[in-house]
Amino acid sequence: MTATPGTPPSQPYPPSTAAARRGSAVSSGLRDTLTLMSLPVLAAVALSGAFAGGGTRRWFGGRAESQRAEAQAAKDAAAAAFYELDTAQRDMRISIETITAVDDSPAAGRAVSDFEALGRRIDEVSQRYIQAVDAHDLDRDDLEAAVASRARAELTAAKDELVRVKQELDRFGSSLGPLLGKAETQLARLAPAVERARQALLAASNALDAVRGKGLRADDLAGRLAALSPELTRLNQGAGQHGVEQTLERAERVQREAAAIRAEAERLPERAAEIDHRLVSLRTRAQALTTRAGQVEPVLSELRRRFSAACWQDLQRVPEQAGENVRQAELKLGEAQAAREAQRWPDATSLLSTVRALLNATDEAVSAAGERLRRLNEVQKDPQREVERTRFAIRDAQRLAMTGRTAPDPRHARPLDEAVARLERAVGSLEGRHPDFWHFLTETEAVRRTAARVVTEIREERGGGH
Repeated sequence: MTATPGTPPSQPYPPSTAAARRGSAVSSGLRDTLTLMSLPVLAAVALSGAFAGGGTRRWFGGRAESQRAEAQAAKDAAAAAFYELDTAQRDMRISIETITAVDDSPAAGRAVSDFEALGRRIDEVSQRYIQAVDAHDLDRDDLEAAVASRARAELTAAKDELVRVKQELDRFGSSLGPLLGKAETQLARLAPAVERARQALLAASNALDAVRGKGLRADDLAGRLAALSPELTRLNQGAGQHGVEQTLERAERVQREAAAIRAEAERLPERAAEIDHRLVSLRTRAQALTTRAGQVEPVLSELRRRFSAACWQDLQRVPEQAGENVRQAELKLGEAQAAREAQRWPDATSLLSTVRALLNATDEAVSAAGERLRRLNEVQKDPQREVERTRFAIRDAQRLAMTGRTAPDPRHARPLDEAVARLERAVGSLEGRHPDFWHFLTETEAVRRTAARVVTEIREERGGGH
């Protein structure tokens, strides 16, 4: 397991006096083990010296040496238990730091508190172990059997305490499983996410270079890419400084934005070609509308000659407005051309959209005059056809309203009755010397819309039946 990427592992738990002495205690334990291993050799040398008439150590007999050996074995066992506990605590600290790097939940907070409490307990038993080691010099030549026996008992008790606390630490470590698993999963996501962001930035930069190689500047895209530079710096600083969650979010955001820049850069040659095509197409359309606008005046003349003023008054300004719209469109086309030459792509696109809107409005107005004349000609020739068409729509709605009923719902019957009356008034308006055919057409259209609305309401209420 590693510490949080980006910085060396932090040391949030200051060492106690006992913890500070653990290294020397472990070293002492290992030294004592080596001493015990060398005892047979030393005994042989001493025995050889005795036969030779000399020696370097007093000999107390089998019981004292047996007690010394048992005490030394107890000391070695305690040293091993101490070393295992110290190693486990160091590993557990790394796990806690891993959790706190990515998790600020109450559960993570409790885990930190519990680990600190265990640390105090470990310091206590470690202190007792160190005191037991310091209290007895098992290498003394005049070590008495009783002293060695007492040393063995104290060292065995210290070892047992160390083992019990190690078991508590192991149980605590097992309880961290879900928190640690979640933290490690997030840390495992971190490095790939940061690498994807870096690769996305590199791909965007390469795409911009390729576009510039084709003579396109892409200044706006270059500016957007440069704005991501501080974000890359923060990613390089690592999660240790900015936090895992924040770093993951930053990496994903940088990747998205860099991918968007790359996509726009790769599409830029196509976009330039599209703008060129639209410039030509809209210029041709403007010229065609200029011709069509000139044909509106003859249409208006015929409307004035054959129909009442109400049929054409709203079209009076169409020729003037059409001419003005086309002039404005041509001006905007010139501005769009200049923007395209300066490679101000957003400006060129916006101006072309304005041109298109102006030409659409002109097209509709010019077409409206011709359509008005066509419809008025039809209704003047055969008004009864329009009447029958409208009556059919009303009867169809009435039949639907009566389906499955002995009397229609007033909510449906009322608007249909009003529609019938409205149609009769429209028919009556055709009588006289100068009938208003346009009013007649707008009234029949309104009546059909009313009938259609009632049909829709009935079908919705019946769940789409009929």
